[in-house]
Amino acid sequence: MEVKDYGLSRVSGRVLDGPTNPMVTPLLTDLYQFTMAYAYWKAGKHQERAVFDLYFRKNPFGGEYTIFAGLEECIKFLANFKFTEDEISFVCESLAGSCEVVQLLETPLLNLVNYASLVATNAARHRFVAGKSKMLLEFGLRRAQGPDGGIGASKYSYIGGFDATSNVAAGKLFGIPLRGTHSHAFVSSYMSLDEIVEKSLRSSDGSSSCEDFVSLVQTWLNKIQWSNSLRNVFGETNQSELAAFTSYALAFPNNFLALVDTYDVMRSGIPNFCAVALALSDLGYKAVGIRLDSGDLAYLSFEARKFFCTIEKEFGVLGFEKMIITASNDLNEETLDALNKQGHEVDAFGIGTYLVTCFTQAALGCVFKLVEINNQPRIKLSEDVSKVSIPCKKRCYRLYGREGYPLVDIMTGENEPSPKVGERILCRHPFNESKRAYVVPQKVEELLKCYWPGSSGKAREDLPPLKDIRTRCIDQLELMRPDHMRRLNPTPYKVSVSAKLYDFIHFLWLNEAPVGELQ
Repeated sequence: MEVKDYGLSRVSGRVLDGPTNPMVTPLLTDLYQFTMAYAYWKAGKHQERAVFDLYFRKNPFGGEYTIFAGLEECIKFLANFKFTEDEISFVCESLAGSCEVVQLLETPLLNLVNYASLVATNAARHRFVAGKSKMLLEFGLRRAQGPDGGIGASKYSYIGGFDATSNVAAGKLFGIPLRGTHSHAFVSSYMSLDEIVEKSLRSSDGSSSCEDFVSLVQTWLNKIQWSNSLRNVFGETNQSELAAFTSYALAFPNNFLALVDTYDVMRSGIPNFCAVALALSDLGYKAVGIRLDSGDLAYLSFEARKFFCTIEKEFGVLGFEKMIITASNDLNEETLDALNKQGHEVDAFGIGTYLVTCFTQAALGCVFKLVEINNQPRIKLSEDVSKVSIPCKKRCYRLYGREGYPLVDIMTGENEPSPKVGERILCRHPFNESKRAYVVPQKVEELLKCYWPGSSGKAREDLPPLKDIRTRCIDQLELMRPDHMRRLNPTPYKVSVSAKLYDFIHFLWLNEAPVGELQ
């Protein structure tokens, strides 16, 4: 038996690498995909042209939008889709015969899209609550569902609007900015300033050197303690914490950001940080800021900011009041919303568990349904109307109103004329005959684009860089009407079908549904 290769790994003169995770192979599928493929082959149906829709039935997290993510991994999978001799032998142990590619894409494509879209949407919701001005840092690797969950979460959180990740592997793979500082363990590992052996630090411009940076830090701490504005505000600070901060600053004078809640934020952490930051300032460096990982984050951020403002005013260090305050500690949408309502001085949020695990909703629920075979539309019926599929190959458009907001998305048959700007079009709910509205679009955007033509020779779009995908995602969300985006009880965003497609759905429905008989 020869090795089967259904991929075209070289497209438009460019070789596409395989999926990021080498475990994504044609065997990453459910057994029934192989049994169906074999049954198609036995029936002589394996060469029939089929069209499937991959979609979800309900937006996640109680919202009214979902970000589609995972396309790049799907394209890489398709471009390198082939069976090795060993894989064929393994499949043949369960199946008496060969199998074709028709049915084999369902499970891997759903696997590559479901989590990607869910976590990107979760990230976008956190971004919406936090606001545009705040920096969002993905800190979820240690809580993610395994290595692949951690890598995927970093990538798709970035698409959804996060600014950086702590995940070094994701930074290398995808070019995502990296951020991080130190842990409580680093702070508590120090016992005293005597542990610091190398005490010298050159100035930022290299023109001079401070031979005893430790003494400079102690001098500044003493000045802060006895300054007019801060006298009697705090007493003796924790010296092991001061040693840890000093040591870290010596290692990273250009990126000094301290975790200040190991012992006591206001009585030790903040004063110790300020002493080190002022010593760095003497040598031409600018400290980055602090991280709060426990306690009343709103209150502590206000108090820290007041302390920084006092330092700037007392010692004339310009910009000190603008030190970045980062908050972490199991943050989620609800805590971000609560902080906004209380008011706070936090500049950046480090978010992990609730983001990468999608704690409030475990799965998106994408499905993969046959809608056309050999140019014949097919429909899947159900007593649950939400599970009735929409038949035939389709085109999708977004219609915009006078104010620039999207009004409605509309699906049409593949060969229907496109909606035109300024021309009235009837938009119908696919299953509820009373829900319909005329729309006169001021702008029409076609949504479906071809990124993988297979062997059809059809023109294809190039996959954009990850940074461009992130920018488009953010820009698209900013176009949405605010009431569609709100966290609680958002206004439903309408997805419709054309009048012609509506009529065809119901014609096919009646044609396929069995007719009952009463005795």
